Amino acid sequence: AGNYGFQAQPMGFPGGFVPPPVQNQPTTDGTIWMPLPPSIPNCPPGLEYLTQIDQILIHQQLELLEIVTGFEENNKYELKNALGQRVYFAAEDTDCLTRNCCGPSRPFTIKIIDNLGREVIALHRPLRCGSCCCPCCLQELEVQAPPGTTVGYVVQNWHVCLPKFTIQDEKRKDILKITGPCVVCRCCEDIHFEVKSLDETCPVGKISKQWTGLVRELFTDTDNFGISFPMDLDVKMKAVMIGACFLI
Repeated sequence: AGNYGFQAQPMGFPGGFVPPPVQNQPTTDGTIWMPLPPSIPNCPPGLEYLTQIDQILIHQQLELLEIVTGFEENNKYELKNALGQRVYFAAEDTDCLTRNCCGPSRPFTIKIIDNLGREVIALHRPLRCGSCCCPCCLQELEVQAPPGTTVGYVVQNWHVCLPKFTIQDEKRKDILKITGPCVVCRCCEDIHFEVKSLDETCPVGKISKQWTGLVRELFTDTDNFGISFPMDLDVKMKAVMIGACFLI
């Protein structure tokens, strides 16, 4: 837990009660976490944070060994709110052989952890193809919150030139559509994926890959993304949009 910057929990309270950590205080590595919101009925544990935000920033951490050797490491990410407070920490859990043999197309599991060190969201992507030449084997990602309870899916849709995805609920019912640009590699500018209603007439949110500078873009594979969504969007769909960002 120390590697993720979690705050130590006081022990020794009667009845096994463990109070939440002190909020808005930097941890030993200087990380400031978003204040822990109160529990909400019918809200998956750990997703209460998402009821208070309408955007989230995802910063992939630089891995020095990967930069020097080119040896693919498990990716790690910070998920922050607009104030720069950490909401979640995400870590890939993939074996070495899979990472280095399958590259960006590899199957993966990403564990998303909250302030208390709980795994609150799990993302599972099987080995699939992302090419329009293989329409029967396109990308798909399952979102569980908490782990073991599916709340939705992100499914790639076949298209000749555009990256297109559908957000589904736990019953595989289509909820939202995502459409990206024809060219997904642009110099010196952000790349936006629009989240829209099923008929693609009403904008709902946006997933953006942020330009991080020429040196970082050329010599590393680390990415920064931003997600925006309506404040009153169902927290389960917000969690699935986070999953869509990782799939993209």
